[in-house]
Amino acid sequence: MATITALDFMPKISKQPYHDAILARLPTDWVPWPNDQSSVNHDDALSTFLKRSRKSCFAWPKQPVVFISDPHADAEAFEASLIAAGVIERDGPHPCEYELTKFGTKAEIVVGGDCLDKGPSNLTMLRSLAHLYRLNASITLLAGNHDLRLLMGLLSLKRETDAGSQHLFVRMGKKVVPLFKEVFDQYLADTQWDREIPSEAACRKALFPSEAWFENFPFYAAGFLTPEGIDREISKMESKAQSFEAHCAKADLSLQQVYAAAMKCRSLFLKQSGEFGWFFRRMQLVKKRGSFLFLHAGLDDKMAELLANHGVKHANQAFKKNLLSQNLFSFYYGSLANTFRTKYRKVDLPLTPYGASVARRAGIQVLVHGHINQHFGQRVTLKNGLIHIEADITLDAHSRKNEGLDGQGVGVTLIDKKRGVIGLSCDYPQAKVFKPNHKGKLAGAN
Repeated sequence: MATITALDFMPKISKQPYHDAILARLPTDWVPWPNDQSSVNHDDALSTFLKRSRKSCFAWPKQPVVFISDPHADAEAFEASLIAAGVIERDGPHPCEYELTKFGTKAEIVVGGDCLDKGPSNLTMLRSLAHLYRLNASITLLAGNHDLRLLMGLLSLKRETDAGSQHLFVRMGKKVVPLFKEVFDQYLADTQWDREIPSEAACRKALFPSEAWFENFPFYAAGFLTPEGIDREISKMESKAQSFEAHCAKADLSLQQVYAAAMKCRSLFLKQSGEFGWFFRRMQLVKKRGSFLFLHAGLDDKMAELLANHGVKHANQAFKKNLLSQNLFSFYYGSLANTFRTKYRKVDLPLTPYGASVARRAGIQVLVHGHINQHFGQRVTLKNGLIHIEADITLDAHSRKNEGLDGQGVGVTLIDKKRGVIGLSCDYPQAKVFKPNHKGKLAGAN
């Protein structure tokens, strides 16, 4: 049998001068995908994946899929990860100075959500993503909770009396403040931005939930959220309502400036002619390729039933329809949004063994998602019998600094019927490779 080398699995990265720093961050060899001791079901996850992947009903994507999730406003880390995957080559030192490679024209690129918040630059990240579209890449943009929180917050500004959505602006919290600062500085600072902006007190009233909201929300939410979910929401809002203005002031933003930036964001994101008007229009909830379902966070039983009974196309259509809904509350706290919000906590809508079996009967064997950031590369877990590939590997500079990770984030998850699943991360010394063979072992295993 021919010797298997790292080159059989590792993406082909051009040695352009602009790629040297990225190459230095990546592992140079590979190992069969290891069991992850930090996973509750680490003993069963890989063996279950191996067993199911050998069944005749298991299907790999027809084209290679490149999955990058949670770039969180870090265009440099996003583009470095595209380079690591072998789908782009840089022809200049700055963001958006890149072209697709030959492999990049054939691969499907799935961005797993959370393009926004944290930093260092939301607008540069959006422009880098827009450049991929300009190159006619095959790209799917999935909805992330941070992305949709911005949309909900911007929509809520015109619904001050709605008990279900009145809190959604401040609920975005401190992580959205850098976006408003960027928008104010780039679009408004040198203009007469305050000419039609209400007073500071009026802006505070428009942005913050009223005192009555805290009394009314538990009754409004009853039947939609679990008791634990209601308590968590109230506690979270008490904290954010107390701290949001201070976070704005720390960024040298008055509430009038925040309000002005938010109105500008409505124009940029919600108008079809806005610079980022494409962002939410192109967004999808889920994407299925073979037996793999790509999404931001996870499933619950109701979503599993919806996918089994009506399919992915229907789920994406329902998502689009609900984005335009007048009832932000029922959308954001419902089963559709749980797909980009869940962390499988008691407060979340549950995925039970029943829901997992429904998903498998619908041909969904593996969920590939972000949302839960890891410090040692991707991991494979088992949740009530459903395989999950957790692929948020902490890319953005803000999170890496806060969580004690060194250097720029680089990493990608590649899924290919020829090469299997490759987990590439600058925070793990080897590329993790899952590739079943026909002799009962992972290819390359001792």
